[in-house]
Amino acid sequence: MFTEVEPRQDMNAVQEENERGSQNSGGHSPKTAARHRALREALLDAAERRIAATGLVELKARDLAQEAGCALGALYNVFEDLDALILGVNMRTFDALEAALDAAGEAGGDPVARIEALADAYLTYAAANRRRWATLFEHRMAGDRPTPDWYRARLAHLFAHVEAPLGALCPVLDEAARACLARSLFSAVQGVVALGLDEKVGPMPEPTLRAHLRLLARAMAQGLKPGG
Repeated sequence: MFTEVEPRQDMNAVQEENERGSQNSGGHSPKTAARHRALREALLDAAERRIAATGLVELKARDLAQEAGCALGALYNVFEDLDALILGVNMRTFDALEAALDAAGEAGGDPVARIEALADAYLTYAAANRRRWATLFEHRMAGDRPTPDWYRARLAHLFAHVEAPLGALCPVLDEAARACLARSLFSAVQGVVALGLDEKVGPMPEPTLRAHLRLLARAMAQGLKPGG
């Protein structure tokens, strides 16, 4: 079970440590460490802009290094590889998406309305940030390597937003069952949003998609009420 603030900070810290690797753990001076941090942010900024503009299709380490004003080798002093840089951008996207979900989840009152608001906020973010949002799910590690544990934990943290209203709807559920149900509900919303935005099942104007998503979220939540 995740809490709302500290695990997020812990995962970011683990992420940065994994990205830096042994290059930055050998007793660098504060001045050198500051340069590494500045270069890291410049590379993340460059990759974030490229992903927002064109997605992952033409993302190349050499282009990012040039845009950040560094040699290609310097990029690999800060990030282990291009995958680590992409995961770093995705962590920024998680931050922005979670801020949107936090705001939606703060609405009090009926847990059914809260679940509907969370689904609506998720669509709003995805529609406004299509390529960044899609990269969260489209990126695959090179060589079929597994995604790092800290990254999977951050993805799982998204499901926690649904757990509080689920607890109000189904107080008899234990923690494990509530977490599993939250993952299932999130996956259903994710599927509708992804198929709808890509119009995989036919033309789907955003207002129509939003209405359908709200109906789905409301129906799922209502069905979880005792006697629903």
